Amino acid sequence: MNDKKAIDVGNVWYFWFSTNAFHVDKRLRRLNRMLPSDPRCKFCNAPFKGIGGTLERIIFGKGQSDLNPRFCNMCDAAMRQFPGGAEVEMSMLFADIRGSTALSETMSPTQFSRLINRFYVRATKLINEEDGLMEKLAGDSVAAFWGAGFAGENYVKRTVDVAREMSKTMTHENIPVGIGVHSGVAFFGAVGTEEGLTDFAAIGEEVNLAARIASQAAAGEVLVSRQALEAAGTDSNGLEWRTLELKGISQPVPAAVLRGS
Repeated sequence: MNDKKAIDVGNVWYFWFSTNAFHVDKRLRRLNRMLPSDPRCKFCNAPFKGIGGTLERIIFGKGQSDLNPRFCNMCDAAMRQFPGGAEVEMSMLFADIRGSTALSETMSPTQFSRLINRFYVRATKLINEEDGLMEKLAGDSVAAFWGAGFAGENYVKRTVDVAREMSKTMTHENIPVGIGVHSGVAFFGAVGTEEGLTDFAAIGEEVNLAARIASQAAAGEVLVSRQALEAAGTDSNGLEWRTLELKGISQPVPAAVLRGS
């Protein structure tokens, strides 16, 4: 699959799971999302606890993977059996808490951990509701991506909508978050170690660019690349534009400034 040109994320998904006699598509992810309760499989949204977790175990034989607790046993097994991936069209969202080090100095460790947890919970909820895939929760940041295979043809618009709603929510929660959105072709697939630990990731120049754009967003701001804004079909009239000089990026990047309000 690695030598294929840009294809839809849904096709990658289908290859992994249909080969394993189990097809995960956006309808199943949405169904899983409706079942209680967290924590869930990072990939297919299957709940591990509560009534939902019980139903998943009885109907599908799903449970939390012993090796990778962020995934269910079936997703983990499929990724280990079929490592690799393909270049796909996708949109990316990066969000970071601004001034987290200085902020932590004004709080007790418990207070700061509660703030970080609120950030994670609110961001994850918004991303999941719009069929995004969480790539990582790390430190004071979150990263997620969308593709047409599981989020529909308007996946870039949904990414921009999530970014604006996230900015609004974090402002209301008094959490200083800057957000960046970009779209393009990236490598999407399962990566692992010799010990058998697996994860899925989006990798490539466009992903790095999205992270760089996010690093320039001030608290309460959403910076969206021109490429993503046009793909989303967002009206650019009256928007503030900035030309970003980004580390490691040879050419200036134009980006529009959006805010949740």
